[in-house]
Amino acid sequence: MATKIRLQRHGRKGYAHYTVVVADSRAPRDGKFIERLGSYDPNTNPATIQLNFDRALYWLEVGAQPTDTANFILKREGVLMMKHLRGGVKKGAFDEAEAQKRFDAWKADKDARINAVVTKLQADKRNDEAKRKDAEVKVNEEIAKRVAEKKASIAAAQAEEAAKAAEAEAPAEEQTPAQTEEANA
Repeated sequence: MATKIRLQRHGRKGYAHYTVVVADSRAPRDGKFIERLGSYDPNTNPATIQLNFDRALYWLEVGAQPTDTANFILKREGVLMMKHLRGGVKKGAFDEAEAQKRFDAWKADKDARINAVVTKLQADKRNDEAKRKDAEVKVNEEIAKRVAEKKASIAAAQAEEAAKAAEAEAPAEEQTPAQTEEANA
């Protein structure tokens, strides 16, 4: 039986996540499968991959053919690297301990690069948030300045009107009742 390591699609429209499975090549994409190896979620940044390393390596060694995307996943997780190193051990190029040492060095380098990308993305996100907050603070300061100017102009206008009203009342109050009687007579 020809077996393939491939992805089964799950999730809703526009937001898919996948299950990595080993299936007969004649089975439908989301149909019957032999074994579930892991999952792949491309919606996160970087993509989240969970994989049963030992079983994936076993299936590759017994002849299962990965599809293009499954091949990318296996390569990223190091399954293909370990298969390559085990081939070197079988040929006698180096021993199992050297193969494990090379794999561990490769995996550490790969993890460091992925962590660097994640750290950079987080730093960029923090910088963007800080820039947006600074821009918002500037806009709010401008708005507060304009509101204060408007309130000051309204207060000045009210003070001017109050002064005019007080001025109009002042001449009327300055006249004494005797003056008003003389003015009326």
